[in-house]
Amino acid sequence: MKKAILATKVGMTQIFNEDGVLTPVTVLQAGPCVVTQIKTVENDGYSAVQVGFADKRENLVNKPMKGQFDKAGVSCKRFVREFKFENAEEFTVAQEIKADIFAAGDKIDATAISKGKGFQGAIKRFGQHRGPMAHGSKFHRHQGSNGACSDPSKVFKGKGMPGHMGSKRVTIQNLEVVRVDAENNLILVKGAVPGPKKSLVTIKETVKSGK
Repeated sequence: MKKAILATKVGMTQIFNEDGVLTPVTVLQAGPCVVTQIKTVENDGYSAVQVGFADKRENLVNKPMKGQFDKAGVSCKRFVREFKFENAEEFTVAQEIKADIFAAGDKIDATAISKGKGFQGAIKRFGQHRGPMAHGSKFHRHQGSNGACSDPSKVFKGKGMPGHMGSKRVTIQNLEVVRVDAENNLILVKGAVPGPKKSLVTIKETVKSGK
């Protein structure tokens, strides 16, 4: 992986290409990110780049993190993430990473915390079928049989049951970058991206070519 950036989700819209074809896109405010630390094989045992994104008030940052930002010569950041780069030595501390590292047509992987749905039943959570809705039926939206009595005498792990839905780390692979607005640091990605508006999205060069 050679390219990555942090972004916040602005929302969804639609655009038209030169042929008049409508494309639904997700707008991401990508960067600018700043390099806060370079991890090397000699010092840390692996090669990586640590980046910070979105300014944060100094009085809300603890002393160890503030010392790290001061050492790098950058302002305090709200989000700090690491990207494992084989070419980490090519980056420098306090270097800015902007949206223009990606271009239209690039394939990316987008990672974010999905929308929280709260406590949901098995029908919404797993797409299970409902029972008959007639008056005589006592089975409408239950999750179905949990397990037989004497054999196997237990409920198997993974049985679809009601519970907390969403708020999980989700990665959508092989998304296509439709347009990049370098001036405003915007990346338009075809289709949907996980997470609610204003949430943090990690964009990486895809691990699958899709060809």
